[in-house]
Amino acid sequence: MESNIKDKSNLILVRHGQSIYNLENRFTGWEDVELTKLGLDEANQAGLLLKNFYINSAFTSNLKRAQKTLNTILKHNSSNPIVETSIDLNERDYGNLVGQNKKEAAIKFGKDQVQIWRRSFDVPPPNGESLEMTYNRTIPYFKDNIIPKIFDNNVLISAHGNSLRAIIMYLFKYSKKEILKTEIGWCEPIIIKFDKLKPISFKLITRPNSKSMSNFPRNPFE
Repeated sequence: MESNIKDKSNLILVRHGQSIYNLENRFTGWEDVELTKLGLDEANQAGLLLKNFYINSAFTSNLKRAQKTLNTILKHNSSNPIVETSIDLNERDYGNLVGQNKKEAAIKFGKDQVQIWRRSFDVPPPNGESLEMTYNRTIPYFKDNIIPKIFDNNVLISAHGNSLRAIIMYLFKYSKKEILKTEIGWCEPIIIKFDKLKPISFKLITRPNSKSMSNFPRNPFE
């Protein structure tokens, strides 16, 4: 995607690249796992896609897979933004499911129960968070610390599937049903254009020679 230093007031959302637990089909949550080689390659591809965006501010979670993705992206960029980290941008906490293989968890707890924990909006797994709970910790931080910096600036967030879904739900005004149909692919940048701190359009940038894993039930700006 072509851009230049004059292209401002963009919020750029990037989900981290593939992690070790992603590869092993395990529930990750707050487990602080590394990127795989593929995940690092994906982060480098995202960096090349974003190399022409001047990044004024960057945010990431307390988890190294998101931090490593951000640092890799910025290596391809001429900007040198201040980076802020926050636990409020962490992935959804999967509680007792963390570290378990998803197929094994389905056998242990029952396929239907695990599906409810994974795909409902407000039912958390044991000792974990629902998507609603993730939303309720992510959005106050987003409103207080990130939104004000978008005015006439480009802001990059490198985070996780569910914390980014929370931000999309808020900005796109998605319903509970719509956000459950929303998917964010690894290292597929989402560019949300703002006008006076109001989102007015968005564009997904897919990585070359890769099938997109993202899905948005509707474009809220059309």
